[in-house]
Amino acid sequence: MNPFKTASALAALFISTACFPAWAADPFTVRDIRLEGLQRVEPGTVFARLGIKAGDTYSDDRGSAAIRSLFELGLFKDVRIDVNGSVLVVIVEERPSIADVDFVGTKEFDKAALQKALRSVGLAEGQPYDKALVDRAEQELKRQYVGRSLYSAQVITTVTPLERNRVNLTFTVIEGESARIKEVRVVGNQAFGESTLLDLFDQDSGGWLSWYTKSNQYSRSKLDGDLETLRSFYITRGYLEFRIDSTQVAISPDRETLTLTVNITEGQKFAVAGVKLAGNYLGREDEFKSLVAIRPGQPYNGEDVSATTKAFTDYFGTFGYAFARVKAEPEIDRDNNRVTLVLRAEPSRRAYVRRLNIGGNARTRDEVIRREFRQYEGAWYDGNKIKLSRDRVDRLGFFTDVNVETTEVPGSPDLIDLAVNVTEKPTGSLQLGAGYSSTDKVSLSFGITQENVFGTGNYLGLQVNTSSYNRTISLTATDPYFTPSGISRTFNVFHNTTRPYYEADGNYKLASDGGSVRFGLPLGELDTVYLGIGVERYSFTPGTNGAYTLVDGSYVYTGTPQAYLDYFQCTGTAPSVVCASKNMVGIPATIGWARDDRDSALVPTKGRLQSANLEVGVGSELRYLKSTYQYQQYFALSKQYTLAINGQLGYAKALGGTAYPIFKNFYAGGLGSIRGFEQNSLGPTDAVTGGALGGTRKAIFNMEFSTPFPGAGNDRSLRLYTFVDAGNVFAERTASMTDAQWKAQNRLRASAGVGISWISPLGPLRLAYAVPLVYQKLDEANGIAADRTQRFQFQIGTSF
Repeated sequence: MNPFKTASALAALFISTACFPAWAADPFTVRDIRLEGLQRVEPGTVFARLGIKAGDTYSDDRGSAAIRSLFELGLFKDVRIDVNGSVLVVIVEERPSIADVDFVGTKEFDKAALQKALRSVGLAEGQPYDKALVDRAEQELKRQYVGRSLYSAQVITTVTPLERNRVNLTFTVIEGESARIKEVRVVGNQAFGESTLLDLFDQDSGGWLSWYTKSNQYSRSKLDGDLETLRSFYITRGYLEFRIDSTQVAISPDRETLTLTVNITEGQKFAVAGVKLAGNYLGREDEFKSLVAIRPGQPYNGEDVSATTKAFTDYFGTFGYAFARVKAEPEIDRDNNRVTLVLRAEPSRRAYVRRLNIGGNARTRDEVIRREFRQYEGAWYDGNKIKLSRDRVDRLGFFTDVNVETTEVPGSPDLIDLAVNVTEKPTGSLQLGAGYSSTDKVSLSFGITQENVFGTGNYLGLQVNTSSYNRTISLTATDPYFTPSGISRTFNVFHNTTRPYYEADGNYKLASDGGSVRFGLPLGELDTVYLGIGVERYSFTPGTNGAYTLVDGSYVYTGTPQAYLDYFQCTGTAPSVVCASKNMVGIPATIGWARDDRDSALVPTKGRLQSANLEVGVGSELRYLKSTYQYQQYFALSKQYTLAINGQLGYAKALGGTAYPIFKNFYAGGLGSIRGFEQNSLGPTDAVTGGALGGTRKAIFNMEFSTPFPGAGNDRSLRLYTFVDAGNVFAERTASMTDAQWKAQNRLRASAGVGISWISPLGPLRLAYAVPLVYQKLDEANGIAADRTQRFQFQIGTSF
């Protein structure tokens, strides 16, 4: 009951009682009831709560009860009852209704969210104005600002009367400046230095990047996380009895700075003497013992204990025991600083899953989440299947957080419900890429993708490259559940126009158009096999401003790479060059395989990604084989440091006695392969034009070491990394190639550098500054061109 309403009713009752002699009436039969003062409230509402009707006997007690009942509605600020003969006159004064609720100056909070929050407690348009409720709303607003370190925030409520007994409510907020953390102290530490402990905290006194990380803005939830990290640090190092005695937050008089002090007691360091099993283990003690991660003789490690109890609970879950309890009970030997851990288990009862409830998905359809679940409604509870289901939903990439909670069904001890709560993230992205060189200046590319079109889980992507030398437009659409069994289907259509890298616009051009369809067949939970077929058309236009020139005793065409002229069987002189194979059609058939068990597709810290693909030209004049393999591995060295390696191999050859299509060659150089060299510039080049030709073999290796960005604390969205790249593309030796040229072409290239990785609003942004370590210098005497280097590169939406 609203205390303000109750107080008003009691006050009215007191006044009416005090005035009893003035209006006290003998009991009488009510002939009629008349209402006065109503404006918006329906008469039926008053009559329903009055408790008196025509024909009833009226008494002073019944009148007092009627007044009290009408006040409890919260619609009136005054209620009186008069007696006119045998007619009862009920006189009311309605509370003003709220016409509008508005907020001014609320930069920290969204207005719509605040209005929704107040609406849930009755402070909304059309509701009666209640001063007590408005006062509580002010206090709640201030409390929310305190939670964001805005201790000096002021809230002023303005009530503006309107016609027809209405009011406007305006909450004007003067937010002020956030209180900054001036100092963080840890008191009571002996085994570890204070600086070591403070490095664990996400909150600190700030650095030069505090404007981005906001690490010096106090937050109680962040402090709780830091305290848990501190506790974990100690209990993983043997300090079984470590405790946090208190935390103190001292605010300066001007409310602009504060000091955090954490008081701790470390206790003694303990080693594990042994592990015992106690309780009911379903006769599978040996199986459970194999799950024990606690090692006798080693310092007590709370994470190992937690991992063991969780593994036990999960293993019970595979047999349907959803309510199993496993407790680690320490038996402490303080004289020798040793502890024996007794793992006591109680499996409780087996359970079925009654219902799967999904929440938080305002955009994504329920079926997109349900089809990833391997725990079915009506089946035995299976902990492994639930974990697998959660991971599959998380790997969709549509959500920032996925939680699965188990709740008991009241009255049904063998039934449970699963609540799947997701937090959605934007699934559309804009991908940008750029590079700079003295010759090419700035080259740009971009793409627009939507990974969850209309919440269906389907993918739609558009890739465009607008550079002068390689123009591309490609449209891709994927339905991940083309069939109910999980077979995916991908359509792709494209148009490419390729020109030489460093020639005038009038030179040769290779245009290609095509489309393909590919199906993905899931094998197990991590593996997928892909099958596809496509049709491609290639059109070659030789250059118009070149000429045949005598070079080393033979004539070569200086406007177009000789390799292209040879492949398309071109003869003649510019501008009358004739090509026998000017237009070609290919039918590529593909088969591929992929396995992905990384912990995140966006910021992976552990796990691996493997993929292999084989493309074969069939049923056309293009007969060839092209294969690729990629391997990525991530190692979480600690909470702050990650090591990643990446390897790519490629091999291609012609089939059926034909020439290998030169436009199917592999390329290397730049982001995604070997940084420090211009994009796709490595490998064999044309002797006259200098254009990159690519090769039929490729080998690339990358290694990255990722660390926190200086000043950003433990923020994983902004990272600094160092890298080493090596590799090249290779081609068959031609008859005209000298030994020196052959060795120069087949020598590995390498680079090293530093970069920045930032999860920006547009997607993952990676900046790289690379220094070539092994590269080819200009050798005019042997006719060897220098590698084209490019030290600074950036791209949005790439890995490695």
